[in-house]
Amino acid sequence: MRRTMEREGPSPARVWIDEVGEGLGFASLRAEWSCLLFQSEASPFLTWDWLYPWWRRVAPEAGLRILTARDERGGLTGLLPLCERREPVAGFAVRRWGFLGCDDWVGSEYLDAVAPRGREPQLGSLYAEGLAARRARFDVLELLDLPEGSALGARVLEKLAPGALLAERFERHVCPIVETSGDFESYLREVGRADNLARRRKWLAAQPGFAIDRTEQPGEVAAALADFFRLHRLRWERDGGSQGINTAEVRAFHRDAAELLAESGMLRLYTLRLGSQALASVYGIVHRDRFYYYQSGYDPGWTRRSVGLVLLGETLADAFRERRAVFDFLRGQEPYKFEWAKKARRRTEGVRIVNQGQKWFFD
Repeated sequence: MRRTMEREGPSPARVWIDEVGEGLGFASLRAEWSCLLFQSEASPFLTWDWLYPWWRRVAPEAGLRILTARDERGGLTGLLPLCERREPVAGFAVRRWGFLGCDDWVGSEYLDAVAPRGREPQLGSLYAEGLAARRARFDVLELLDLPEGSALGARVLEKLAPGALLAERFERHVCPIVETSGDFESYLREVGRADNLARRRKWLAAQPGFAIDRTEQPGEVAAALADFFRLHRLRWERDGGSQGINTAEVRAFHRDAAELLAESGMLRLYTLRLGSQALASVYGIVHRDRFYYYQSGYDPGWTRRSVGLVLLGETLADAFRERRAVFDFLRGQEPYKFEWAKKARRRTEGVRIVNQGQKWFFD
């Protein structure tokens, strides 16, 4: 079923919602998707480069439920990248609709509808109507990791809460951020890191073969990513293993996504080395004026020399040098994030709608 709306402004036009439900249609959207994303405020976790490999590698069993908004000329004016996953609950097969990219392993953040800047409320209303029209096809609608205050979340609650068995909005994650538009040295003094970082870096820089590499070009990703996988595993082994990069499927996703992000100019893989030995790694993503500190790893045998701290300092210094506005540590309660980001926070939230007639809900 198509839903329509009138675009506000001097030249009204009809906008149509359609649904992409198969892989070929998803694959064909890359160019249009990328163009729309750069007209929006959407995060890099809503790029085609991130979500298509996630679906292929991590959740190929998920049914595609991508809602697209197009104008009368056929131009793509909005996206709501959803999928359906069926899961057994109390003996019932529950049909759960949620965002592509949302799981317990990959950790995509700031998921939302993709809309041109300023049109988020308008398209949020249209998508809420589209979801209401599809209500019989899902048992649960779960929009997790929305940016706090998302227009989509508000519109979905307004439209679908009446008549629902459960309709709720709830907090998800706190994401520490550093505002990086000022001076790096002043920032280090403010957070009490200047002397320690300088001392640790000076010792490492005096060692033979010291280097910090930044990998961002397509075709150069594989070796740096292999070092990252190894160092991430080593860092988390002593704490019971990583929950984020713990399967062959997730590693395959990152190989695909990192290469695609590099093609789009968004990948930043940092590696601290002594000679041929990689000792610390940071997996970062840049998008518009933000640096996203996605994951990291280091060799625990070098903990006393603070190789992880030194490399984190280098990534932050780059964000200041490149005049980015924000360095985002994303989710996670690791104390070091809050030590570096003492003031500012971003938050994410979730919206959940459970339809009437769900007997499993009471078991």
